[in-house]
Amino acid sequence: MRLTVNGRDHDVDAAPDTALLYVLRNDLALNGPKYGCGLGECGACTVLIDGVAARSCVIPIEGCAGRDIVTLEGLGSRERPDPVQQAFIEEQAAQCGYCLNGMIMSTKALLAANPHPTETEILQALRYNLCRCGAHIEIVRAAMRAAGHVLEARD
Repeated sequence: MRLTVNGRDHDVDAAPDTALLYVLRNDLALNGPKYGCGLGECGACTVLIDGVAARSCVIPIEGCAGRDIVTLEGLGSRERPDPVQQAFIEEQAAQCGYCLNGMIMSTKALLAANPHPTETEILQALRYNLCRCGAHIEIVRAAMRAAGHVLEARD
């Protein structure tokens, strides 16, 4: 099966019902998407498929052929991070970092669909991405920064 991931075509030798997450991590060595719950509920495995946030742990690869898949690694580099990644860096929006992939990818999808969301719309878009560390305030600030909101200095 041929998958287009981060703008490159990859021939994948896996069963059609294999979860996209396993192919990304195990076959393509793309470790941005994380295995969290395996049920599509926590968001750690979020990728963009045709620009829409999707839970790669529950999507079989047979449904991904011919579609544009983007992982965290496809957004930017260490030297030139994507504006969403840069906003998360500037807001120090991580503790353990496990949820970060999903938060960034969900924010990226939101901003593609709605370049100037309100804080309420950001909260709505991130509501199914779980963070157990308590970095929610910084994550929302990062999403707002990426959306171009002027933020007041933190205390």
